[in-house]
Amino acid sequence: MNKAALSLLLIFVSVSSAFGKYVPKGGKRIPQTLSRGWGDQLIWAQTYEEALYWSRSRNKPLMVVFHLDDCPHSQGLKKAFAEDNEIQRTLDEDFVVLNLMYETTDSHLSPDGQYVPRILFVDPAMTVRADINGRYSNRMYAYEPSDNKLLLSNMKKAKKLLKSEL
Repeated sequence: MNKAALSLLLIFVSVSSAFGKYVPKGGKRIPQTLSRGWGDQLIWAQTYEEALYWSRSRNKPLMVVFHLDDCPHSQGLKKAFAEDNEIQRTLDEDFVVLNLMYETTDSHLSPDGQYVPRILFVDPAMTVRADINGRYSNRMYAYEPSDNKLLLSNMKKAKKLLKSEL
C-alpha cells in the first residue's frame, strides 16, 4: 500500500511541476544578453554611466545605439549590423559599445529628438559628437540597414577625431 501511495504521489508531483513551468509559444527562450542581438561577441556596457567610465579609462570612443525590440526599423538595422564583420571587428577593437531600449536622462543624447533606431558617438572627454551623423536631415542620427558603409565611415571618423584632438 505504501509503495502504491508513494508512486501516485511521485506521479502527481511530476505532472503538476510540468504544468507549473511557463514555456513560451515559440519554445524555450535563450537568456537575454547585454548585446540584445547587436553583436554577441562584443563586450557591452550595462549602463550609460558605466560606458562613459570605460570610454574615459580606456581612451576609446563610445557608440550608443538606441533601439526597440518591437520596432521593424530597429530589427532591420540590428540584423545588418550584427552580420557586418567589419563593423563588429572595428567595434571590438576600437570602441566602447552600449545599446539602450530606453532614453537616458542626458538630453545631449537626443540632440534632434527621441526616435529609434539612432546611433550617437561620445568621445572619452564625455562630449557627444553631434557632428557625426547619418544621411537624413530630419533624423540626423538614424541609420538604415543599407547605411552600413556610412556607419563604418562615421566610426572611422570618431576614431580619427579622437586621435587628432589629443
